[in-house]
Amino acid sequence: MDVLLVIDVQQGLFEQPRHQDAQVLANINRLTQGVRQGGGRVIYVQHDEPGGELEPGSPAWQIHAALSPRPADSRVRKRACDSFLDTELGFLLAEQSVDRLILCGCATDFCVDTTVRSAASHGFEVTVARDAHTTADRPHLGADDIITHHNWMWENLALPGDRRVLVQPTDQII
Repeated sequence: MDVLLVIDVQQGLFEQPRHQDAQVLANINRLTQGVRQGGGRVIYVQHDEPGGELEPGSPAWQIHAALSPRPADSRVRKRACDSFLDTELGFLLAEQSVDRLILCGCATDFCVDTTVRSAASHGFEVTVARDAHTTADRPHLGADDIITHHNWMWENLALPGDRRVLVQPTDQII
């Protein structure tokens, strides 16, 4: 079974411009639809920042309005960049046989990157949607370069045996 993790695509994180945000959001919608149609599971991960920008329950904390979560989709709340750390994600994934863990979301250089590496360390077959994760420009590097760099890094992570992280465009995943 395919499981799609939609990481931190929350209203407040898109108040500042994100690289190709309209296309990324459209690709995430295509991924959720494709995974659901294939009998897979969609899990939305939301970052909690009590007293901060992502105060749980606040408008900024909500899933981005361009996305369409369904009642059957799961939600995981986290307080660190790693979606596995001190969350119920591992338990949710243990409820079924996961053939492929597909990742997308915001921000490439923080929560998406940390979760990709953690998922690979947990032994999952990880696929990253090359065109369905985004970030903002940083003081030292533009968003396009950050995304390009992380796609390359993930493809070249050292993992045991013949395991590797696949980085593919949305069209190839669905």
